[in-house]
Amino acid sequence: MSLHVHARLGRRGPSPATACSAHGHRIASLLTAALLVLAASAAGAGQPGEAVMAWHVTLAPTWFDPSTAPPQITPFGMLYAIHDAMVRPLPGHKMAPSLAESWKESPDGKVYEFTLRKGLKFHNGDPVTAEDVKFSFERYRGAGFKEFETRMQGVEIVDPLTVRFVLKEPWPDFMTYYGTTATAAGLVVPKKYVTQVGDEGFRKNPVGAGPYKFVSHTPGVEVVLEAYPGYWRHAPYVKRLVMKSVPDGTTRAAMLKTGEADIAYALDGPDAENVKRDPRLQIVASRHASINWLEFPDQWDPKSPWADKRLRLAVIHALNRKAINEAACLGYCPPTGVIIPRVMDFALQTEPPAYDPARSKQLLVEAGYPNGFDAGDLTPIPPFFTMAESVVNYLNAVGIRVKMRILERAAFYAAWREKKLRNLFITGVGNSGNAASRVQELIYTKGAYAYGGYPDIDDLFLQQARERDVRKREALLFKIQQLTIDRAMFCPIMDFRALMGIGPRVTEHTITTIHNSPFPSYEDMRIKD
Repeated sequence: MSLHVHARLGRRGPSPATACSAHGHRIASLLTAALLVLAASAAGAGQPGEAVMAWHVTLAPTWFDPSTAPPQITPFGMLYAIHDAMVRPLPGHKMAPSLAESWKESPDGKVYEFTLRKGLKFHNGDPVTAEDVKFSFERYRGAGFKEFETRMQGVEIVDPLTVRFVLKEPWPDFMTYYGTTATAAGLVVPKKYVTQVGDEGFRKNPVGAGPYKFVSHTPGVEVVLEAYPGYWRHAPYVKRLVMKSVPDGTTRAAMLKTGEADIAYALDGPDAENVKRDPRLQIVASRHASINWLEFPDQWDPKSPWADKRLRLAVIHALNRKAINEAACLGYCPPTGVIIPRVMDFALQTEPPAYDPARSKQLLVEAGYPNGFDAGDLTPIPPFFTMAESVVNYLNAVGIRVKMRILERAAFYAAWREKKLRNLFITGVGNSGNAASRVQELIYTKGAYAYGGYPDIDDLFLQQARERDVRKREALLFKIQQLTIDRAMFCPIMDFRALMGIGPRVTEHTITTIHNSPFPSYEDMRIKD
């Protein structure tokens, strides 16, 4: 399902009329929000010991199963509630032992051995063993699977609490892929239970070893979780989590104001501003490794106008990133010049491109378009339409005439994964890792989300993947990133910070506690009843 909309130029972003037309269903959303205000006012706040979270997406049952997790951060907001990993980011640590109490690397960099904590149990009472770790890894088919398949020799069980990963050759990024949100390969599921119920049965009723147990899922409406008192760190302070699917930002903001939601995820600029004006509420900007950029997927087709670097540069210099940040992100999202988030290891720290509409127009003339260019559709990642409206406005202002085509979020990600998005689209990625894991997915020719690439960049990527000297590796990754700038492969927009609305019942939101994550440290959250 898609919707075409046109946007008009505003000084620092879209006009109110533009925003209304771009959302397509804004009037209906406002009516829905008004009804929610009335309903929530009658119903009152959440139940004692219960926190309600209004999500910006429709919660998918595939997010209950780590085996197919895509290279995005959003599924981890569910995965890390139900499941736990051998190693993962924890409060105060980029990468910390979790189900594993320790791990060690062999001197030659080809063997990683993990020792499980004693006495760990899944939510159904089954013990967590090395057999479950091996089974979970070998079952995994999500982001990074091809890298693991290429580089792994095998997984060996040493004893019930010890498991050994053997590589074909040294791979400096093994722990980045296994122990961060770069992939979900390190999350552990119960072999006995999954074997009994099958993949489909597991997604309907998942069992994990994380801080919360699965209770129920009402498709398109909510997921209910209950605190697991046996979680190894400590029993969660909040007894019950209700995760509600609320894709419309105006509705999420209304739920926060009435007390129907305690946390509203990822509010767009105008909705976040509305929340910020309420003295009972607060806006917290995440610190996760997210980025927004505009893709030129057709640049690899010599018959496409986008094969001309001058047209891509015209787009790059048409955008006033500072104004887009202020309109869409309340100033929290720093403008950027590269698609690797500046908070990541090996990220090239570079200045954003200059906002230079005169240069954009001159580049259009040089490319043979003195009267501008009918550029067709621009498809933005939902639900961040204020940013997209601003981009459309700035492009139209210099003569790059585009209209916005809106897809539902699930349809957008499916089309991106299957490489069916054409012409221009704005996207974003927020999972962790480092510059190399982002290059692997997005810039390397064989990357799952790359529409094309260059042989010399591919060679540099393969070199850095084998390089154990940190400084030499950094230099190779810096060179890759600089080449993407020199060749105008992408149009970077800003380092994205999710604007999270926090209600008055929340005393500790923990949203900025986990390194490079926009989600709470669930077991550490606190609310007042």
